[in-house]
Amino acid sequence: MAYHTGGSQAQVPYNPSARPGPGPDQPQLAYPYQTPPNPYLPHAHGGGGIGSTSPPQGYGYYPPPPPPQQQNVYSSFPPGTSPDVIRNFQMVDRYQKGYIEEKELQEALSSNYQKFSRRTLRLLVFLFRNSGESSYRIGPKEFADVWNCLGQWRAMFDRFDRDRSGNIDSAELRDALYSLGYALPPSVLQVLLSRYEDGTGRRVDLNFDSFVECGMIVKGLTEKFKEKDPRYTGSATLSYETFMSMVIPFIVSD
Repeated sequence: MAYHTGGSQAQVPYNPSARPGPGPDQPQLAYPYQTPPNPYLPHAHGGGGIGSTSPPQGYGYYPPPPPPQQQNVYSSFPPGTSPDVIRNFQMVDRYQKGYIEEKELQEALSSNYQKFSRRTLRLLVFLFRNSGESSYRIGPKEFADVWNCLGQWRAMFDRFDRDRSGNIDSAELRDALYSLGYALPPSVLQVLLSRYEDGTGRRVDLNFDSFVECGMIVKGLTEKFKEKDPRYTGSATLSYETFMSMVIPFIVSD
């Protein structure tokens, strides 16, 4: 799924009764949830026949050893990646490991965007890292995805900051999320904003960092919920373990 950053086409909020279709200019933010293809899967048809990659089975047959584990499982930059993106990644990957971690991601993003909170950085890495990666690190392709994602969030932030205050208030946040297809009830929106209260009782305004975190929480949790609601009924049955595993990564603090 992706997001609109402009245009005059009318937007329809997420309707559990029907699968929503993506808009033509929405950023591709759901890609990190896809599983990359397994390079060791055979591509031939059938088993044991002509054109098959399966060896004959029988007495005296010993299966070949499993393929060696790759030392560098990280991706490469997609064709057409901006030289600025490549340069920023290489600048912080000083030892040419082929991946970067949170601190290095912070440094790379600061050159073009701003300094992000650790919560936002961890959330970005969690959502964009390779599905087979257990550590909080990303490779070149994932870094390019994060970079492009933030560019589209920046455009949306500027679009809905109607009073040009440099912040997003609750009404502007509601409208921004609605434009993406998320019609949050007022009670849910208030819970989301309470994460950024400072205890003084003043109105909550979100800077770009907090706006990105809010948007990614709503986006990520909705996508995770949809995985358990394949018919888009608006309800799902989850085990306690599944629920906790789904929610905790989005709410963990620094």
